[in-house]
Amino acid sequence: MSSFTDVMEDSIAEADEEIYGLIRGELSRQRTQIELIASENFVPTAILEAMGSVLSNKYAEGYPHRKYYGGCEFVERIEEIAIERVKALFGADHANVQPHSGSTANQAAYFSVMEPGDTMLSMRLDHGGHLSHGHPINFTGKMYKIAAYGVNEETETIDYDNLARLARENRPKVIVAGASAYPRTIDFKRFREIADETGAILVTDMAHIAGLVAGGAHANPTQYSDFVTSTTHKTLRGPRGAFVLCGENFAKDLDRTVFPGIQGGPLLPAIAGKAVCFKLASEPSFKEYARRVVKNASVLAEALKERGFRLVSGGTDNHMMLVDLRPKTLTGKLGQQLLHEAGITSNKNAIPFDPENPMVTSGLRFGTAAITTRGMTEKEMVILADAINDVLSAPGDKSIREATRAKMTDLCLAFPLYGKL
Repeated sequence: MSSFTDVMEDSIAEADEEIYGLIRGELSRQRTQIELIASENFVPTAILEAMGSVLSNKYAEGYPHRKYYGGCEFVERIEEIAIERVKALFGADHANVQPHSGSTANQAAYFSVMEPGDTMLSMRLDHGGHLSHGHPINFTGKMYKIAAYGVNEETETIDYDNLARLARENRPKVIVAGASAYPRTIDFKRFREIADETGAILVTDMAHIAGLVAGGAHANPTQYSDFVTSTTHKTLRGPRGAFVLCGENFAKDLDRTVFPGIQGGPLLPAIAGKAVCFKLASEPSFKEYARRVVKNASVLAEALKERGFRLVSGGTDNHMMLVDLRPKTLTGKLGQQLLHEAGITSNKNAIPFDPENPMVTSGLRFGTAAITTRGMTEKEMVILADAINDVLSAPGDKSIREATRAKMTDLCLAFPLYGKL
C-alpha cells in the first residue's frame, strides 16, 4: 500500500490511470482535429502550468490586504497584478478578477445595480444573445422583466433604431450590449447614446471579442460602458474564468456583490492564469494575432460564400461567422455531426428567425481563434472551406468524410500543438 507521502508525489498517470487516459485522449483529439468552435482556443503552456500549480491549496476569501485567511501574502500579490494588468489592457478604472465564469460575471454586474422585477433590455438568444442576457430558464429571465431587441430581418444586423424605440418604451434599468453569436462589429457609441437618452445603465458583455479588443481589432467598449464583463478563455486565449470592469462609482458595489454576495473563495490558479493571460495580451505579438484572427475569419467566410454557402449578414467583421444550412437542406445538428466525423469540430447554432428548435437549429457557428493560434493562415482557410463544402455537399457519402478526416489530421500535424505534453 502506498504511504501518504507516496500518494502526494504520484503523477496523475500513477494516481488515476482511467482519468489520465481520458486526458491523453482529449489531448490527441485537440492535436489532430480542426477546432472551429468560436468560443474555444488553445492556451499557452505557461497558463496550463499556472492552472495546475500549488495555488490550488490556498483559500483567499476577500480582496488584497483584506483577506479573511492568513498566509495570503503571495496570492494577494498575484491578484493585484492581475487587476493592474487587466485595467491597463482595457483602460478601465476598476476591475474584479474573481468571477468564475462569464455568467457569474454578468450576474455580478446585474446584481450591483438591479433589483428583482427591474427591466433589462438585451439581445434575443435566437438572434445572437446569451442565456445570461435574459433567457426564461436562466436566472435573468426568472428575476427580471426582459425586453428583447434583435436584428433586422433583411440585413441580419442589429436594428439600432428599433433598439432605441424599445428603450424609450420600456425604460430599462439595464441595457446589455454584446452577443454570443453575432458576426458584425457592435456600435458601442450608439448603445451609450441610447442608454443616456433613457437613463439606463449600460452593461457590455465582450466575452467573445475581448481578445480582439485587447489586440486593437475591435472597438473597445470600456469608454462607453458602465460595466464590461468578459470571459478569459475565448479570443483572449486565457484560462477558463472571467472578470468585470467598471467605473470607480460602481467599484464598491461590484466588489461586495462578487464577494461575499455570490461567491466565496476565489479560484487562485485561475487568477494566476488570468494574470499571465493579461500580460501576454499586452505584448505586440498579440496585436498581430488578433489581426490574423479577423483576417482568417474574413477569408474563410468569403471562401464559403464562393462555394455556395449563405452566411448570416453576408459575412463577418470579427472572429466568427454563422452559416445557414437550409440551402443545403441540412440542419445544424446534422451538419455538426457530419463535420465531426470528418475531423472538424464546430457547433450547431440558431440563426435569426430560425424555423428549427434550439436543439436542432438551421445553422453552424465557425470561429478562427483556435486555428489561428496554431499558426494557420489564409491558405489554410481555403483548404478548410473546401473540406467543409465536400462534407456538407455529400451528407450520404461516408467515404468523403473518412478521406477528409485523414486530410484534416495531416493538416493539424503540420501545425503541432503542445509538443512537450
